[in-house]
Amino acid sequence: MKAVASRKAGSQVDPAFDRFVIDHSRTLLRSANLLCGDCGLAEDLLQQTLLRTAGRWQAAREAPEAYARRVLINLSRDLRRSARRRPSERPLSEARSAAGGLDAIHAVTERDAVIRALRQLPTRQREVLVLRFYADLSVAETAEAIDASEGTVKSYTSRALAHMRELLVDPTGPANKATVEVPSDDR
Repeated sequence: MKAVASRKAGSQVDPAFDRFVIDHSRTLLRSANLLCGDCGLAEDLLQQTLLRTAGRWQAAREAPEAYARRVLINLSRDLRRSARRRPSERPLSEARSAAGGLDAIHAVTERDAVIRALRQLPTRQREVLVLRFYADLSVAETAEAIDASEGTVKSYTSRALAHMRELLVDPTGPANKATVEVPSDDR
């Protein structure tokens, strides 16, 4: 990343940007993965996010994490807009791990169920859940990241969590108990 940014800018990369990349790349990558649901695409989104942030570092250096999150959200929206041109992908059918046993398979199955449920949410609701509960942003920070009011964020959170609860209900279990615990929106 450092070499690419240096060649693009034609000068040395600011050490503050290097520190930002080291400190925040992992979190941004996880957010990107949850937004788009594909590890390869998430890595591409992260790289584009960091390149754009590096290119506008003078403007972004005041609040680089918020700036990068905003870029990431915008890039993920662009990706969804162009998704119709891309062939569809199929998820792995099941986890087969002899070393991990049933616990590993159960964990992968739960994770897969949550990701599938997230993919079924409307775009803005998915963005709000990822930012609020995964990136652990406040209502105000989430509102700023998606360019919406705090009331809108609260409304999207409530609707998204209700929809996630419906999607994660085990139809074969007694009394429709959820297979995965969804956080409450009382945060």
